[in-house]
Amino acid sequence: MKMYEYQATGLFAEEGIPVLSGELVCEPKEAAEACRRLGGRVVLKAQVLTGGRGKAGGVATVSSPEEAVREAERILSLTIKGYPVKKLLVVPAADIREEYYLGLTIDRNSAGGVCILSSQGGMDIEELAATAPEKILRLPLISDEMTEDLSVALRRVFPRTEVRNQAEALVKALIRLFRRRDCLLAEINPLALDCRENLIALDAKVEIDDNALFLHKDLAALKEDETAEERSAREGGISFISLDGTIGCVVNGAGLAMATMDAVHHFGAEPANFLDVGGSSDPKKMVLALNLIVGNPRVRCILINIFGGITRCDDIARGILLAAEAVDPSRPLVIRLTGTNAEEGKEMLEKAGYAVMTDMTEAVKKAVALAGGPR
Repeated sequence: MKMYEYQATGLFAEEGIPVLSGELVCEPKEAAEACRRLGGRVVLKAQVLTGGRGKAGGVATVSSPEEAVREAERILSLTIKGYPVKKLLVVPAADIREEYYLGLTIDRNSAGGVCILSSQGGMDIEELAATAPEKILRLPLISDEMTEDLSVALRRVFPRTEVRNQAEALVKALIRLFRRRDCLLAEINPLALDCRENLIALDAKVEIDDNALFLHKDLAALKEDETAEERSAREGGISFISLDGTIGCVVNGAGLAMATMDAVHHFGAEPANFLDVGGSSDPKKMVLALNLIVGNPRVRCILINIFGGITRCDDIARGILLAAEAVDPSRPLVIRLTGTNAEEGKEMLEKAGYAVMTDMTEAVKKAVALAGGPR
């Protein structure tokens, strides 16, 4: 789950990380009013779930309410990397002396956290990583405490004692946030030193592990980039993403779900969704899954593709019968079952009048045909 800057800034403030207090606005007139309240010279920042907004024109410094209206109109008309700008964060303009980079993320190679530091932050950090990688320091996060290597790196990036003391406190706070909130990323770019020698987080980027959102219901409630269907699925323990195709897919396992979508595409149609009911045979999940799919008017056929490993196919069959009874899907239903207790599951479904297949390729071909054939 990616968080908007204004949301991430709130998390930073909770941990004591110095940030600029601003206002979230949706209209040019609101930007002008915020400009007046915040002292006249402010920065308007597009709120989008992607990087590169500065280079795309999504950030502007203004000095009057009239200028704020003009720039807000311009930024709110932008679409940045596919994301339309619907909100702006208005913050006081800072007098920046120096810019640094600080980020915590997951290192897949070491299967642990890593702290990334640089004495050069700002919009060109990606270019710096490519052209001068020696200027970017990477330190493993061994625990919640400061390591000797991290302390040495801070002395290198922040040679002045007073600034380094601030940086150490800030890094500790960011590590607390990273651990406590199950982050995949917690980034400050730029981390600015102002004319009063104070370090301030001028930007905030946080990404939470979706698999841990059930532990952080307050953060899950902030998620804005999901549809009502996706929210319902998440609350029901189902992985679901709505797409534009005509074949509704109900699958157990993310890998099999991706393979099913690829097969649908290969045989000339498009999936209407990604849906992974997981390893559970809970009938309620099947009811929810079919509810999500039959509510989509584009769906012409429903494909249920189950490979029973830990999940028992007879339990899945019970779930399908209960779900079909509760939902009464009006579209053709193609069922593929194979694996643990597949024969028992097939017998139950066939007694109820459902045809059951065991070959995935043939099941996908049939679903494509029932949906109207290849595009």
